[in-house]
Amino acid sequence: MWADVETSELTGWGRTAPSAASVGTPSSTDQLLDAVRCAPSRGVVARGLGRSYGDPAQNAGGLVLETTGLDRITAFDPAAATVTAQSGVSIGRLLSVLADHGLFVPVTPGTRAVTLGGAIAADVHGKNHHRDGSIGRHLERMTILLADGSRRVVGPGPDADPELFWATLGGMGLTGIVLDATVRALRIAIPWMSVDTRRAGNLDELLAALDDADQRRYSVAWVDCLTTGRSAGRGVVTSGDHAAVEEAREWRRRSSPDPDPAARLTTPGWVPPGLLNRWTVAAFNEAWFRHAPRRRTGERQAPSSFFHPLDGVAGWNGLYGRAGLVQYQCVVPDVSTLRDVLTGLRSARTPTFLAVLKKFGPGNPGPLSFPRPGWTLALDIPASVDGLAALLDRLDTRVAEAGGSVYLAKDSRMRPELVPTFYPRLDEWHALRDRVDPHRLWQSDLSRRLSL
Repeated sequence: MWADVETSELTGWGRTAPSAASVGTPSSTDQLLDAVRCAPSRGVVARGLGRSYGDPAQNAGGLVLETTGLDRITAFDPAAATVTAQSGVSIGRLLSVLADHGLFVPVTPGTRAVTLGGAIAADVHGKNHHRDGSIGRHLERMTILLADGSRRVVGPGPDADPELFWATLGGMGLTGIVLDATVRALRIAIPWMSVDTRRAGNLDELLAALDDADQRRYSVAWVDCLTTGRSAGRGVVTSGDHAAVEEAREWRRRSSPDPDPAARLTTPGWVPPGLLNRWTVAAFNEAWFRHAPRRRTGERQAPSSFFHPLDGVAGWNGLYGRAGLVQYQCVVPDVSTLRDVLTGLRSARTPTFLAVLKKFGPGNPGPLSFPRPGWTLALDIPASVDGLAALLDRLDTRVAEAGGSVYLAKDSRMRPELVPTFYPRLDEWHALRDRVDPHRLWQSDLSRRLSL
């Protein structure tokens, strides 16, 4: 086996459920292939920058191959607005390269610190899903390393193995390792954002404001999950688009923002236990809500501020202390179920430091792809909260009853019996996986925990 492998303990971004594995960072496809050929019985999983909250990029007792050494951009055609990159290239790197040519990544998650391969494995979505869908809609092709050591170029077209293409989108790295992919970029006039902000006093106002915000390419809402009474579900809606040509003329004389700036703040090395509790979070929520403008339009913002505000705080997950955090993200098809989920959180007085609400548009054909029409709510919750497991199990049940789903890329505690309900085409995905990996080379802590 390629020798540069060490035993390391790994966690997801939530820093829960650590496990030890043999970890290597190949710097070439040949080294990657060499390592895969000598895989142990516990199998192999690829890992990017470690921003999945749970355990999909962990493999206890097996092999984890970090793809960050495979970070070359191999082809770029600004005229056609396409870029081909290896799987270890980060979204931040793509942003920097594209910005110099009047282009932008078509879909970006909430952090730039995600590799292209990781974005594909999770079929990431952004603030523009209601209009542009997930990352899978913007891929022309990708090259996958299969379990038998062969490489296959796949795409959405009928002659490019579309079943494997869509099964890999959201497939959590369990169909093969993405080696490279070709992405169709978005043309923009200038790398500034024109942003609208609106404060909403309760959930009805918030949902109405999000409906109005659909006119913009990007929209998202922060929700206060602790307030009760007439202000229950209050929040702040932020929407925007890339600056138009007219705005570009006015702003062109000013300096352009760096689309991938360094973090401006760093969390302390030690955080008092229980720092984020219902009282401190309630105080933060009150301050955040009062600080937001009642209504502001056309504010100029840097892309980093609009898309990736948390990237400005290095190691922000450390604020949750040694116990770590759980992110719970669900999608539900109707407002009634959304209200029930928020009521459950409010009744339990759950200190959700970050609660983000977005609208989803149509999904894609991937059997394990998470986005589907409806409302998606993402919550960051301290893992130390009493009764958290039982609360989230109750929310799972309500989401399942409504025909919704929980995001595999964020999950760290889902009950395995609910996976077929959340992903009703799971048998179809299993059949495809059996075809391309009959001996289960690709494994992870998540795949074993959820019997995938």
